[in-house]
Amino acid sequence: LLGSSLSLFPLAALFRVSCSQAALEADDMAKKVKKGGKKGGEDNDSLVKKASKRKKSLVEKIDGPSAADKLLPKTLEERMAAKRVVVVLEKCPLECVTPRKGAIELLNSDDHKGICAKNGRDLADVRPDIVHQCLMALLDSPLNKAGRLLIYLHTSNNVLIEVHPSLRVPRTFKRFAGLVVELLQRQKIRAAGANETLMKVVSNPVEKYLPPGSRRFGMSVNGKQVKMRDFADDLEKDTLESSPVPVVFSVGGVAHGDPVSEANFGANYVEENISICPFGLSAACVCSKVCNEFEYLWGIC
Repeated sequence: LLGSSLSLFPLAALFRVSCSQAALEADDMAKKVKKGGKKGGEDNDSLVKKASKRKKSLVEKIDGPSAADKLLPKTLEERMAAKRVVVVLEKCPLECVTPRKGAIELLNSDDHKGICAKNGRDLADVRPDIVHQCLMALLDSPLNKAGRLLIYLHTSNNVLIEVHPSLRVPRTFKRFAGLVVELLQRQKIRAAGANETLMKVVSNPVEKYLPPGSRRFGMSVNGKQVKMRDFADDLEKDTLESSPVPVVFSVGGVAHGDPVSEANFGANYVEENISICPFGLSAACVCSKVCNEFEYLWGIC
């Protein structure tokens, strides 16, 4: 009996070792499965994110990008180079107000006369319709449709807004006001059915978005008197001698005053103020004149 019991001890020890090894292997297998499942989940999440970024409309899938979309600058290098006009609308009166509980509207001189009178605001200083007119003139121009125009809005509250060239501005002011209120609340406006940001709030100052080496001019009644066509032609001759650089124009998006000469606005980056007409012109008219002359100069239309 003693001999038989002694011979069983090695078998019992061997059985315990094999069981412990099997348990360790099972634990390792469970960890690998758990780790693999987590990794697979992360891969699926990343694939979903990539797929959402590549989301395209049915028209884009069938027809591909339009001719106008191909002309739009896609990268920062494209925006900073080549023949391009950059328009900065300075001191735009775009701010939200709460006329009643639960309502947020765009402050304007037509609907909020009582609020302006109560706060001592001049009605001429709350004219967001001027910005609406300027955007329609700029975005509807052939210069913009040819992919040669960039637009920035610098509000009176020091909020900087970047406008995508493919944005179609609402035709009525009421719809435009709703769009601006949504933009100021959410910080961006995305296109419906496409992964594209049409308007977004960006960090100040505007100078870091202007192409380096570009010529920067302010449109002011008190500036140097020039003929816009001759002025644009002279700029083109200067750029022919060197590499082509964009031209920046600062325009006051206000009813009166000269924001391009103020310290917190256009005066920070404008190298020279020019006047294209001896009479006072509206901001929308100035924007149209700038677009028309460069369209003629570059043979767009």
